[in-house]
Amino acid sequence: MSGPVSNLKYVVHPDASPANRFGLDYAQESKSMPELPVSIIDVHTHIGGLEAVRIYKRASECYGIGLTYSMTQLEQVPAIREAMEDKIRFIAVPNWNAADKKHELGYGFIDRLQGFRQLGVRICKFWAAPRSTDYAAEFGDPEFMKINAPHRIEAMQEATDLGMYFMAHIADPDTWFTAKYADHKKYGKKHSQYEPFEEILAQFPQPWICAHMGGWPEDLEFLSGLLSRHDNLYLDTSAAKWIIREISRHSRDDVIDFLTRFDGRILFGSDIVTSDDHLHQLDEQTEMTKKASNTEEAFDLYASRYWALRMLWETDYDGESPIADPDLAMVEPEQYGDLDAPQLTGKSLPENLLRSLYHDAADNLLEELHRD
Repeated sequence: MSGPVSNLKYVVHPDASPANRFGLDYAQESKSMPELPVSIIDVHTHIGGLEAVRIYKRASECYGIGLTYSMTQLEQVPAIREAMEDKIRFIAVPNWNAADKKHELGYGFIDRLQGFRQLGVRICKFWAAPRSTDYAAEFGDPEFMKINAPHRIEAMQEATDLGMYFMAHIADPDTWFTAKYADHKKYGKKHSQYEPFEEILAQFPQPWICAHMGGWPEDLEFLSGLLSRHDNLYLDTSAAKWIIREISRHSRDDVIDFLTRFDGRILFGSDIVTSDDHLHQLDEQTEMTKKASNTEEAFDLYASRYWALRMLWETDYDGESPIADPDLAMVEPEQYGDLDAPQLTGKSLPENLLRSLYHDAADNLLEELHRD
């Protein structure tokens, strides 16, 4: 299933884009990928946009994704489900687009949970990244976005009563703690992000999926301790640029030892974000249009994540990533530019671990939610 590709060498293309530094034809590239005996379950995406979803669907099918879990806004769930031909399930999230964000991120989320549940949604997401401190400051309540804030406890209890599992975002890359979160008095140090989370894991015993390798792919030893202390904790491998950069730095033996020890508790995710803003050249650039501004660039944006993640887990490829990683320049601006990328060092996982990561772990955990 996995295989060596040591002979592959890529160079930066003259018309390099952040999602395609090598000028690859990602659709054609997908045809050379090994045929998988199981379809991949991607447990972490953000699929939105009634035009963009069709481009995502094509990219996901190219790269063997059989089922996608998405944090889609409630109002778009029926249309996105139809466009994906039921190859998608949803994770309940607050209405981030609302004018009154404090209400929607607070007690308003409880009502929204009920709306998601009526549409068959069985997982809800609690976002508590360090930068949520900035939202709390805007709301005039420094504790507002803590994972154990009173309104979040009430939402967790409501979700429990609705029969939901939980997902959480707890921490961000070490690079961000070096640069964006250098003010530790404001954001706290990285270890401190996990103290309230561990309390919540004990208080709510249903399964939790902690996004982005638990927020600390840089430290497998820390993650081992976290998983050992909490049997209800699972991790997903989402945030492609972050995961590529940090998992590549670990030895193959260490990665395999970690995945073997916690077999069944590590789930594949990409963190792909789709938006109709990716399809149009707008007069005023947004964060979305900086990533893509036409259908071809949008396809590259989505497909690049699957290309790179499959190369990371399945092969022994050892070369630069095709995806630019701005964290490099953020930390070392004198050495890196905006289009530079880290090394992607494939781990060529054995078949049993690859099958578990891609499909079986998620299937065993989540499929029972959809049998009633």
